[in-house]
Amino acid sequence: MGFVSILGFTHKLIEERVKSGETAIDATAGNGVDTAFLARIVGPEGTVHAFDIQQQALDHTAARIAKEQPDTNVMLHRCSHAELLRVIPQDQHGLVAAVMFNLGYLPGADHATITQPDSTVTALEAAARLIRRGGIITAVLYTGHPGGEEEAAAVEQWASELPQKQFQVLQYRFMNQINRPPYLIAVEKRL
Repeated sequence: MGFVSILGFTHKLIEERVKSGETAIDATAGNGVDTAFLARIVGPEGTVHAFDIQQQALDHTAARIAKEQPDTNVMLHRCSHAELLRVIPQDQHGLVAAVMFNLGYLPGADHATITQPDSTVTALEAAARLIRRGGIITAVLYTGHPGGEEEAAAVEQWASELPQKQFQVLQYRFMNQINRPPYLIAVEKRL
């Protein structure tokens, strides 16, 4: 038995913290994998908000949800993840169980459309305000494309400056693999 993959470890961390009936956010909907995962975890009593700037991503996500989690409450938002605080209802601020980020570009789409350091850090700051105590933020970072290293550095700096009394920060990565594999930064709001 080998180590758990980056995505598998990310899902494990979320499954340990998110309960049925809660609210969760997929800040980068992409092809809907994380949105469907969150919908399964929160169930029909919960809510998932999925964000993406590309209509193609939201279309893929909607199709995946219709096939895999049709009885769940998934709300798709065509806007930047930097809009989290504006879009998420005020009564949910401080109550969100998890916010997932899968940074970079949409697989199978234009690789020139990528997440950007400034909007990502703005979204992470919003996520830190939105999550409840014991809630989690996960950011899977990809550095193998133009702009990826800069975004990863910005995320690492943001995470390293979080106050230790309020947050715990974990980095999970494979160190000896070629082609700059993705890695995870997870942030938990302390109880």
